[in-house]
Amino acid sequence: MREAYVPKAVFYTLPVVIDRGEGAAVQDVDGNIFLDFAGGIGVLNIGYSHPEVVEEVKKQAEKFLHASINVIQYENYFKLAKRLCEVTPGDFQKSAMMVNSGAEAVENAVKAARRFTGRTEIIAFEGAFHGRTLLTMTLTSKVKPYKYGFGPFAPGVHKMPYPYCYRCPYGLCRETCGLHCAKRFEDLFLQEVAPEDIAAIIIEPVQGEGGFIVPPDDFIKELGRICDRYGILLIADEIQSGFYRTGKLFACEYWGVVPDMITTAKSLGAGLPLSAVVARKEILDSAEFGQLGGTYSGNPVANAAALKVIEIMQRDDFDDKANMINKLAFERLGAMKNRFEIIGDVRGRGAMIALEFVKDRVSKEANKDAVQKIIRNAFAQGLILISAGVRGNVIRFLMPLVITEEQLMKGLDILENSIEQI
Repeated sequence: MREAYVPKAVFYTLPVVIDRGEGAAVQDVDGNIFLDFAGGIGVLNIGYSHPEVVEEVKKQAEKFLHASINVIQYENYFKLAKRLCEVTPGDFQKSAMMVNSGAEAVENAVKAARRFTGRTEIIAFEGAFHGRTLLTMTLTSKVKPYKYGFGPFAPGVHKMPYPYCYRCPYGLCRETCGLHCAKRFEDLFLQEVAPEDIAAIIIEPVQGEGGFIVPPDDFIKELGRICDRYGILLIADEIQSGFYRTGKLFACEYWGVVPDMITTAKSLGAGLPLSAVVARKEILDSAEFGQLGGTYSGNPVANAAALKVIEIMQRDDFDDKANMINKLAFERLGAMKNRFEIIGDVRGRGAMIALEFVKDRVSKEANKDAVQKIIRNAFAQGLILISAGVRGNVIRFLMPLVITEEQLMKGLDILENSIEQI
């Protein structure tokens, strides 16, 4: 059926068809059981089919499935907006709007930033992934498969190198670089675009599709100073890094700099399509009546799931769960790096962890073939893995945060054996 009716452009990583999921495991239509270290690409931090979330979804579905917020209002939209304003960082008045996908959240954040500032230009980063719509595809850096053949792209977007210290674009060392990547902004302002024309800088607190790259805290602090100096809004794209993936509810809580706007999606809805923009109230209020919204925006069933997700995660100490994964995984992955020369780097924050594979550690030549073989080997042994990185040479870990210690160690055993096989 897939071959006959689904476009080949709708990609898949592994030949598995799910029948049911529970916690951090799935069963396919043939009865095979897999540990899942992909979590729906970061959507299932709370795990598959959490019973309390399922119950809330059922209760809401019995009342009504849909009533467009732009026509008939419903209470859980307001409750979720209030809750998101309460749990996001920033000691200032906020407002929140819900939409359907991460890309749509980013689109609306950029719209609001331009409307509020009266400026047109946006700065994004090399290696970024912000979505597949025209604007968000423009903000995204990876050409293949995301951008190839789909141009021309949206105007007003400028790119800066992301502080990828393992592969510093300037060939410098973190200890002695003097944050050269941050100083390059002044060159951009002199040569490419005036800071007075820039509405916003959008950055992932931990770069996702780009390879789970954690920027130095000092870089973010300097970025905050640049934004303050020139009246530029700072947008934190928390779509993959949010909801305790990094050990905090939002990864930007590590910064010491409070963003003006946050986009979030993925694990917000426990698998139901839902995203949000949370911002300083005056930013979203700058748009006129009717300028923000959409037919399905903030669907009531998805809102019900999200309210329960936030409740459960805070009640059940999901920060501790992410930090437990971090401690156990980094210990094992560090030992694997010592054992296997093809592992060039182990990095991450909380349970947002990655391995970067190279052909040798001196040249750091990307080893995409090794990653594909490891993913196939692991699948044959019952573990689902996915790749990342603009070079395709990174394995990223997005296991549900409800994974048990036994499941985690079993998955790491399979990973180690899969690396050993090649």
